Amino acid sequence: MVDSTPTPAPQTSAPDTGADVAPLDVAIVGGGLAGGLIALALHRHAPGCRFAVIETGRTFGGHHRWSWFETDIRPGARGLMAGFTLNGWDEGYDITFPAYGRTLPTAYRSLASAEFHRALMDELPGECVMLGTKAASLDADGVTLSDGRRIAARRVIDCRPFAPSKALSGGWQVFLGQQYRCETPHGLTRPVIMDASVDQLAPHGNGEAYRFVYVLPLSPTDVFIEDTYYADQPRMDAGVLKGRIAEYAHRKGWKGEIVDQEAGILPVISGGDFAAASAEVAIPGVALAGARGGFSHPLTSYTVPFAVDNALAIAHLLARKPELSGAELAAFCQRRAKRHWRATSYYRMLSRMLFEAADPGKRVVVFEHFYALRGALVERFYAGRSTWPDRLRILTGKPPVAIPRAIRALFSSGKPLDAKPLDTKPLNMETPA
Repeated sequence: MVDSTPTPAPQTSAPDTGADVAPLDVAIVGGGLAGGLIALALHRHAPGCRFAVIETGRTFGGHHRWSWFETDIRPGARGLMAGFTLNGWDEGYDITFPAYGRTLPTAYRSLASAEFHRALMDELPGECVMLGTKAASLDADGVTLSDGRRIAARRVIDCRPFAPSKALSGGWQVFLGQQYRCETPHGLTRPVIMDASVDQLAPHGNGEAYRFVYVLPLSPTDVFIEDTYYADQPRMDAGVLKGRIAEYAHRKGWKGEIVDQEAGILPVISGGDFAAASAEVAIPGVALAGARGGFSHPLTSYTVPFAVDNALAIAHLLARKPELSGAELAAFCQRRAKRHWRATSYYRMLSRMLFEAADPGKRVVVFEHFYALRGALVERFYAGRSTWPDRLRILTGKPPVAIPRAIRALFSSGKPLDAKPLDTKPLNMETPA
């Protein structure tokens, strides 16, 4: 079992970038999933590249747990994750809905941010790590820190968190998870990716939302329980969610103590003007990566497969072309982001169906319909690689939403994703990059 409480790292000092020292080859701003994996890929695959990761927090990855299906990551790219100690389940996972339950065979993986931090600190050279260091501004020639110091760099990559934008539309995925250490073995052998047999009332008093409980057996006695819902507003009542988790654990007969917890509010993107949203955060000559650059699954908010692919693509490019300019790297990442936006248009359409065509209390029917389909189709969906036959199959059969409302949703501009998360003070709510 991975202890998910990171040991704070001491604040690190900036690398020597005085007048007589050449600028860094790469400055990475943001030490979340995207920034940390880019640093790891550069270290492994671009020998001689002088880089530094500048992270405001005291640890890599914040306080979070990332999960993914084994098939989400291409076989040739899985080596990047080989240095991390993962929780893994090769016997598949369970889902439960009001009408049925089933086990799907795909292997599942999970990585705690504490392990992410530990592994990066063990492998990355100390001079490449700048934790507890806030970047005040970025430009094509480097990074100015909040204390006035200047880090000169030939290339800068912005991996800071997602920025809400009125140019994007959609809804929100709100979650709170707690890790229980049970007094006796909990009895689970597989993750429960979705238990949607729970009631569908939103916990903040604004009606209904698609809600499910997500469960990971981390050890024979440790179990992670997360209460998640898809809602129209980025609002969380942490007290209510904690109570719901306690009730769920009680119903399962799990008694013990809470040893860790996390929470978050993530965007579920259904449409918008990607070029306009990118322009709001773009800095001339600076590359964009991670969720800030648009590299996430629009419906599930999964980021791991895209972060792995981007990290390796950047490292291999710089290894082949060590003289590549910062502007060229920024253009390279922008082209990848545009391709990703085009490739995920189908999932944004499904998001519009979820938020605009389905009554909030009936959103569970949309997912119930989806999870009744073939396991290989579900695998490709999560990886963002649905085939055209997959897409047709998802939309055929008994419609989970009314056809007139579905047609209106197809042409709707949706609700702007420019709101800031509400009621998030009780826990760390940072959005992982």
